[in-house]
Amino acid sequence: MNSARVTCWAIFVVLLGTNPPNIDAADSGPAHAMWVWESPTVLAQANAAENLGAFCQANGISEIYISVNGSMDTTGQSRLDDLIGVLHTAKVRVDALFSSTDADEGGAHLQKLLSEVSAIESFNQSHSQRRFDGIHLDIEPQQRPENKGSGNLTFLSGLVSAYTQVKELAAKGGLAVNADIQTKLLKGTLDQRRMLLTSLPGMTLMLYELSSPTDGQTEDAKAAKLESESQKYLQMAASGLDASQLARISIGLRTPDYGDLLPQMLHILDAANGANAMYGGWARHSYNDVLSH
Repeated sequence: MNSARVTCWAIFVVLLGTNPPNIDAADSGPAHAMWVWESPTVLAQANAAENLGAFCQANGISEIYISVNGSMDTTGQSRLDDLIGVLHTAKVRVDALFSSTDADEGGAHLQKLLSEVSAIESFNQSHSQRRFDGIHLDIEPQQRPENKGSGNLTFLSGLVSAYTQVKELAAKGGLAVNADIQTKLLKGTLDQRRMLLTSLPGMTLMLYELSSPTDGQTEDAKAAKLESESQKYLQMAASGLDASQLARISIGLRTPDYGDLLPQMLHILDAANGANAMYGGWARHSYNDVLSH
């Protein structure tokens, strides 16, 4: 290798180390994620970015979903820039988190969501060295009264349409999209599951309310139940379909269901489902519970 090529390679290595690119979700195997809500409050605390980064490293967390509502003004963007820099140095992905109960209805509700996604693309353009890595959606039409009830999936086509439009918009900025889903969505027909699970490359199943810190069950009993239920839902998702063509599914657990046992339960998910090609990892709800503990 001649001296000119050596010099160019050295410059590339220095630049890569100084300005790391977006972190690919597939770089480190199954995701170990965490929701972070109320970013204006969380990031206003002293050493917020460093504390969050240290928590991620101490708890094996490889990505966060951070709600950015209220953080897109000048002060908020400066704090997000700082956070992304700290977390990328720690090899932690940062996805912008958006919530809605009605984006599936289209119209102004969906346009609001799309404008929020566009704002992230604008942020990335003006913060080219500290970019968001993706978009995380928490669209929950099942919260509306007309969508309550087991088997009531009348909202599904609108939900998938919202996913698709966000995915197409986000792709222009090189952003991957993941979405929270509820267990009842995996109880649909084969066609409904195919429509849902081919709309995005990744989804996060909110596997909540299986246990409670006050239910009297032993840790082993809770672990056994979680292992069984997580495997059941992954099998249910792929039943009759080509799993290689479907979204990878991470499984979300929350603090109110397990209390101090939550870290152990997250490890159970990896042990129980690591060999399943559809398993995308786990997600912890949420950092806010840690801060208020």
